[in-house]
Amino acid sequence: MAKLEKTPEQWREQLTDEQYRVTREKGTERPFTSNCDVQDGQGIYHCVCCNAPLFENEHKFDAGCGWPSFDRPLGAQSVDKHSDASHGMTRTEVVCSHCDAHLGHVFPDGPPDTTGQRYCINGVALDFHADE
Repeated sequence: MAKLEKTPEQWREQLTDEQYRVTREKGTERPFTSNCDVQDGQGIYHCVCCNAPLFENEHKFDAGCGWPSFDRPLGAQSVDKHSDASHGMTRTEVVCSHCDAHLGHVFPDGPPDTTGQRYCINGVALDFHADE
């Protein structure tokens, strides 16, 4: 699938100020502010920028960190990972593979009984589609 590319002006027309800051400028929402933590039942989280399906609700868990956490993406091609050396530390950034929207970071401290991964994702970067 070809990358979706838009100008900064086009993204600004589509997104709220907070969505733009997080997804296009690699920002982070404040912890414990996402409504994604209260979603229950079956559903898929899509990229707020391009509507690509990214994460399943059944793979979400409460990591206590203040951001929605998943133990895996929907599929291997759903997200891309990049090294991130900002803020004086080395982390692995997670972006939407279709539009390069910054989603969050992945850490190796997830549930050991599943993948052991914690995809710590900004809720403002996601749009929940129930019953998918």
